[in-house]
Amino acid sequence: MIQYKINELFETIQGEGSFTGQPSIFIRLQGCPVACSWCDTKHTWEIELGDEVTPEEVLAKSQETSQWANFSIEEILALVSERGYQAKHIVITGGEPCMVDLMPLCSAFEDLGYSTQVETSGTFSIQVSTKCWVTVSPKVNMRGGYPIIHSAMLRANEIKHPIATQQHVDDLKALLVEHEIKNTPIYLQPISQKARATELAIETCIANNWRLSVQVHKYLGIE
Repeated sequence: MIQYKINELFETIQGEGSFTGQPSIFIRLQGCPVACSWCDTKHTWEIELGDEVTPEEVLAKSQETSQWANFSIEEILALVSERGYQAKHIVITGGEPCMVDLMPLCSAFEDLGYSTQVETSGTFSIQVSTKCWVTVSPKVNMRGGYPIIHSAMLRANEIKHPIATQQHVDDLKALLVEHEIKNTPIYLQPISQKARATELAIETCIANNWRLSVQVHKYLGIE
């Protein structure tokens, strides 16, 4: 039986990228070796056996912790139904969700009429359904040392790149050339909503006809 290590499962509004404003059910998986310096979910990095708890304890969490629980697909589907969630869009995130095979999870939701989306760093092979919307947020030269995978860049339905400096912009442009990406929508996302990062993102989006992603959920103060 396939099981997924889940840190959080909740309903909210998608605040980033193409689906900004879309009511969504977030499934946050545990585990990520990429080690982004600006990551806002560092509590999902390590998979420690001592942090394993029951599904009930994960669902009862009132703050961010590194605790996680194993859920089967059947348990996830039942939970979404039991909680009365109205959103029909599933966002699988992390951590780094593409460390595991997501095809069965995506297909199970899609068979019930949901749309699915996966948010990944582009450093692992992407195993999802053909219908799944893939958001690649390429993490270049991170401490974990993982390279961006060509197949991940090609599978991307959108590329969402966090930036704070011109170097981040230059890194993205080099990636787009290296992987011959031409028609994929590009979103720039200011790191930590800093004023200078936001200004740089706006200027760069206008200059390159890219799009801006401002993490609406953080401005609204929701998860």
